[in-house]
Amino acid sequence: MSFVACHRPRNAAATRDAILAAATRRFTAESYDQVGIRDVAGEVGVDPALISRYFGSKEELFRAVIDDCGSGADLTEGDRATFGERMAHEIVYGERRESKLAWLLLMLRSASSPKATEVIQQASNEAFFDPFVAWMGGEDAAIRVRIAAGLMMGLTVSRDLSGLKMSPDESERLKGRIAGILQDLVDG
Repeated sequence: MSFVACHRPRNAAATRDAILAAATRRFTAESYDQVGIRDVAGEVGVDPALISRYFGSKEELFRAVIDDCGSGADLTEGDRATFGERMAHEIVYGERRESKLAWLLLMLRSASSPKATEVIQQASNEAFFDPFVAWMGGEDAAIRVRIAAGLMMGLTVSRDLSGLKMSPDESERLKGRIAGILQDLVDG
């Protein structure tokens, strides 16, 4: 009688993805300070050392989760002349995206942690604000970007959380006003 050990096949990419998914669930449900590497490892069924091998520290795992939520680089794709119209259409009629809500939950849950806030600010600046400012260009680009980002984020969160209970005509008028404001910001 021979004994054959049954092992789960090794798939580094799948394991890394599973760790990232578990970390995302943890960091969006709990604050940065409450989440431990052992908790994430236990959820995936791996040794905590494997998380360190793939991601390094807890801080680097948190940054990987943030980076996985998206960068906002798609904002600057397309013609500058239609930026306001494109973004306004997305704000009024766009579908709810879980990755955007995950980003918001990460920020809200971890805002009390100085370490998490530092990571969030660095990631936001590198992946979103700095490229957006460079794309926007011109006088007061950083100020115009902050206004545009605040408007877009606030309206999108409002839409996703409370819905836009408006008639089709009101939705179109809202879209027109948002488009004009955003395009004015882009045009300087």
